[in-house]
Amino acid sequence: MNNSLTLYLAILGGAVLAAVVAHGAWTARKAAARQPKRATLEPMDGSARVGEAASRSALDDIPTQPMDDVPAAASKPSLPPVKRHGPKLDALVDAIVTISIDAPMSGDHILLHVPTTRRAGSKPMLIEGLRTDCGEWEQPQAGVTYSELQAGVLLANRTGGLNEIEYSEFVQKVQAMADALGASLEAPDMLDVVARAKELDAFAGAHDAQLALRLHARGSAWSIGYVTQQAARHGFLPGALPGRLVLPSPEEGAPPILTLQFDAQAAFAEDQEQATLRELVLSFDVPQTAVEQQPFKAWCAAGEALAMAMDATMADDQGHPFTTAAFASIEGELAKLYEALAARDLAAGAPSTRRLFS
Repeated sequence: MNNSLTLYLAILGGAVLAAVVAHGAWTARKAAARQPKRATLEPMDGSARVGEAASRSALDDIPTQPMDDVPAAASKPSLPPVKRHGPKLDALVDAIVTISIDAPMSGDHILLHVPTTRRAGSKPMLIEGLRTDCGEWEQPQAGVTYSELQAGVLLANRTGGLNEIEYSEFVQKVQAMADALGASLEAPDMLDVVARAKELDAFAGAHDAQLALRLHARGSAWSIGYVTQQAARHGFLPGALPGRLVLPSPEEGAPPILTLQFDAQAAFAEDQEQATLRELVLSFDVPQTAVEQQPFKAWCAAGEALAMAMDATMADDQGHPFTTAAFASIEGELAKLYEALAARDLAAGAPSTRRLFS
């Protein structure tokens, strides 16, 4: 009986030991299989590290897969940021066509087939794609995938309204692009587009304004250096074009608030100290400048300050002197213009308004 009991206990002990060894081996294999994934993922916060220290000693002896051997698909590649600056299509001011693609398409491929010239006559064109990663429209760029495409042409600008020839040119260019991409095109009727363009051009023509006053030297003429020095005291900087100083906008990429112009030929003089000026033009473009920038007040203040500092008179294009009453009358008319633009959803300084009045 004792011998039988001893044998039974020995068999039972061996079975338990085998089970423990087998469980330990299975646990080690499971930990080893997950180790490469742990190496490639970065925790979003500290919660992922709970318990890591407790298991680290048990895993130190388990070989891990080198980072270089981890497939690229294990980590999400970084994408170019959305293009938030620059022109955007707007049904208020653009004729827009839909370019239907069967499957998402890379920006690299799209860019190979966009029209080489982005104008139809005197009207700018835009191509946009809908990003698959965030659902925002932007001009196509490399490294991004797009699920939808559209193209548009500006209905009107300061050269006039879009005409039949310009619209036909636009459609032809976009159709060639669609054919190259294996896509289909859906374009609005030409007569409807041209009618919209004429109406929008008429509205823009009736609500366009650029205010200007002239500064005339009372006594001796000014040198360019003297003008630049005096203007700089009031925030003006050299502009991109010769004969132009600008009061820049605090908004990135926006047109200047004010422009101070003088004879461009004088700007090209070899000795600018010898080149003299007797007249300057201080102006601002009403539809191009946001009301929040208070361009009218800046215009009045700069005109009065420069006139005083440079011993100049202020006059309009007809030579009539500017007075306090004249400034008040202009401000009243300006308020009406701002209201009319806003009522059309084309507030002064808005991106689409700047495109329309360009």
